[in-house]
Amino acid sequence: MYIVSSETFFLWKQKQIMKGGDDKSLNLLIDSLGGLSKKELSLLKIKSEKWIPLKINLELLESFWDKHLISSIPIQYLSGISYWRDLKLEVSKKVLIPRPETELIIEIISTKFKNKREKITFVDLGTGSGAISIALALANPKWDGIATDIDKNALEIALRNFTANSNQSNLKFYHGNWWDPLKDFKSKIDLAVANPPYIPENTYKELPIEVKNFEPKNALLGGEDGLDHIKEIVQYAPSYLKEKGWLLIENHFDQGAKVKELFIKNRFTDVEVLKDLSGIGRFTIGRYK
Repeated sequence: MYIVSSETFFLWKQKQIMKGGDDKSLNLLIDSLGGLSKKELSLLKIKSEKWIPLKINLELLESFWDKHLISSIPIQYLSGISYWRDLKLEVSKKVLIPRPETELIIEIISTKFKNKREKITFVDLGTGSGAISIALALANPKWDGIATDIDKNALEIALRNFTANSNQSNLKFYHGNWWDPLKDFKSKIDLAVANPPYIPENTYKELPIEVKNFEPKNALLGGEDGLDHIKEIVQYAPSYLKEKGWLLIENHFDQGAKVKELFIKNRFTDVEVLKDLSGIGRFTIGRYK
C-alpha cells in the first residue's frame, strides 16, 4: 500500500489529463490499478482527506497512463480488469471488453422471466468474458446456465470470472462454435442469448484504433453485411429451444429490421426490436412458435 498526500495526488491527476486522454479513462485506471474508485475519490474530496491510499505508486500509474496515450490500448487490457454492472471481470485481448449497452440484456430478460422461483435452462452463446452468463446465473440461482465459446482461452477466463464473482454452481462452460457443443440439449433450452460478432466489413475498417488494433477480430467482424453469425444462430435455434422458448440477440444499430425478418422466417413469434439507452434498435427478441 502506498500513501500519498491529497494535494500531491490531485496535482498528479491534473498533470495526466493535460497530457491528453479523458477523465473517465484515467478514473478507470486509478480504480482498477490504484484501487481507488471514483466514488471513494469523491468522498475523499468531500471529507478533505489529507492522505490517499493507493495499491501502486504514482510513478507506476503514470507509466500505464502514458502507455495508454501512446498506443491507444484500452485501460481494461492494460489493467486486465473490466467493470460491468456490479461485476469485476478479468479481461485480456482474447475477449471483447463488455459494453455498457449490453447490460440492458439482463433487464430485458428479467421482464420476460418475472417468476424468480421458476427453474429454467438458459444458454449464453459466445460468452467471451462471461459477463452475460455470470450476471444471469447470479441474479437467478434456481436457473441452470450454459456458456459456450469457440475460444478455449475465453472460456478459461469466463470460468475464472464466475469463480471469482460467485460461490454458486449453476453455470457450466462448453467449448465449441455457437450451438455445436449443445447436442445433448436439443429442445431443452428455455432461453438463448447471444452478443455475436455483427460488425459489417466496411464498418470494421473504420473502427477506432483502440477497438480495431486490440480487441479480438473474431468477436467483432460479422462478414460482409455483419449478419453471418446471426443467421447461423437464428437458423439452428429451433432445434435447441423448447416450444415457446426465447431467443435474444444483440445486433448492429442498423440491423434490427433484417434480424427481425430472420426470426420470423425461422418460425419465431412475438418478435420485437428493442432500443438501447440511445434509442437505437440494439436487441432483437422472439419466441419459438
